[in-house]
Amino acid sequence: MSIKRFPVLVQTDEGEKWGYIDRKGDIKIAPKYSYARDFQNNGLAVVEVDQRNGVINIKGEYVVEPIYESITGFSEGRAAVYRNNGFQVINEKGTILTPKAYSYIGEYQNGLALFSEEKEGTTYYGYLNNQGQEAIPAQYLSGDPFKDARAVVQVKENQYALINRDGNPFYTYNYPYVGNYGEGMLAFQQDKGGKYGYINERGRVVIEPSYDYVQAFKEGRAVVTVTEDYIFKYGLIDPKGNQILQPVHDDINRLGEKRIAIGKAIVPDQPYLGSKYAIADLNGDLLSPFRYQNVLDYEKGLASAHDDENTFFLNRKGNIAQNKPVLPGQGSLSIEGPLIKAMIDYELLYLTQEGEVIWRPKRTIRLNNQFRILKMKYKPNIDYLVYYPVVRGMDDTAVQKEVNETLKEMSQVKEIPKEKKLDYSYFGDFAIDYFHKDLVVIELNGSQYYFGAAHPMPTKRHANLNLVDGTIYQLSDLFKEGSSYAEVLTKLVNEQIREEDDSYYFDDVDVKVDPDQPFYVNDTSLFLYYAPYEIAPYVAGFPTFEIPFERISELIDYNGSFWRSFHSNMTN
Repeated sequence: MSIKRFPVLVQTDEGEKWGYIDRKGDIKIAPKYSYARDFQNNGLAVVEVDQRNGVINIKGEYVVEPIYESITGFSEGRAAVYRNNGFQVINEKGTILTPKAYSYIGEYQNGLALFSEEKEGTTYYGYLNNQGQEAIPAQYLSGDPFKDARAVVQVKENQYALINRDGNPFYTYNYPYVGNYGEGMLAFQQDKGGKYGYINERGRVVIEPSYDYVQAFKEGRAVVTVTEDYIFKYGLIDPKGNQILQPVHDDINRLGEKRIAIGKAIVPDQPYLGSKYAIADLNGDLLSPFRYQNVLDYEKGLASAHDDENTFFLNRKGNIAQNKPVLPGQGSLSIEGPLIKAMIDYELLYLTQEGEVIWRPKRTIRLNNQFRILKMKYKPNIDYLVYYPVVRGMDDTAVQKEVNETLKEMSQVKEIPKEKKLDYSYFGDFAIDYFHKDLVVIELNGSQYYFGAAHPMPTKRHANLNLVDGTIYQLSDLFKEGSSYAEVLTKLVNEQIREEDDSYYFDDVDVKVDPDQPFYVNDTSLFLYYAPYEIAPYVAGFPTFEIPFERISELIDYNGSFWRSFHSNMTN
């Protein structure tokens, strides 16, 4: 079926929420979700509410109630759901098909989905059919998804097999590694930790091991890699091992439709800082200069890309497509049914095929009839982008100016060289977490990624702002002068940590609440949080502890400016 609903992010009284528009840009499913994915061709979409996932139809009705920790997209009419430390399979009506939960379930391909389960401390892999039954029991040390009714599995150490949909082996290979099946060829290693080459399905060596890494064959070509002094160089070969492109390039990406993108490092001796790409055919002939970045796969003759100025579609000749929109900024475009979906500088827009914008996010957040917050953009460099808040409506314009300068500084709006290639990227944004009476709580988020690093480093700060007098409150402002609030909060936080069943905190952690601990508030509670790696691993994000005001009532200064900024009563 054709796509009729499209997800959008809307500022509401309860903060930013996701809803859905129609092809004209009119809201058809009210914004009430914390996240909303695209509708799939089966007319279903996965949405998130209160950290739980469900599935809705185009009317906004729940087909699957939001009870799961995660739900994958549907493939071949099936999706994997995760709850209570295990995965199960559901159909498009939300019916659970698997009689038990598994530690992993992959996407359905060729009517089968890879799954895994633990047995005596070892993970084994098998395959589920579309009824959720174990078509091939868990017995392999590893497994790949089925492709062309074949899958590569590891039977035991130094032995792999190419199996059919019944689990019967076509051929067995006695090598330390075999995988990346494609077009009748398989990557392999002759020696453990050694170079990679290719064998055919029968196991005959077709291309001797000579590369540090190899990809699967597609469209009669494979990308290969050599490494020297931790620098990767990429090449392109045919099924006979002939080098179409020698492995001297900084990057090569397959784009589909008989096209590739060849990368040339922006800074030659620092390839990890990124590349600019030229479009080429499968013979390695260049169709464009090296000017593009973020080139995505071709689909129906078009591929999204951007340069230092604009985002656009490329045609198969490697040129900017005519009669398609060219948008200022960096990001991506995709054709979604009758519309073009654009993610430009981290903002979601929708356009008609002719380029008319039918949806863009509003840059003004109205808190009430007096106060509003503008969303301003600061982009001094292609790798540095910040959306920061500007307050409007305060009676004292001098105080308002001072507040806005402080918010800019907190948002990391600072001088950045325009032309210089940075060794990192930075993105900052904000959200309104809470507003009541005179108090607005603004969450300022950032993400800094040093190119070549394992992951970005997130940051978070809160401005608990009094819109009347311009005070940005500190934690101490909530409490009576001279009170031992830090010690009491420290005790309460450590109690919460000890009460958690599945603790992800560092061993023997003894958390301390500093007098200036990062925090925010809402109607009923104080929230204290810590940065990644501070008390828990990176994957834990920002560990946050809710302290209900009733638990600390004896410490709160009910006559203080902070409390009165968001409460009418002077007492608890």
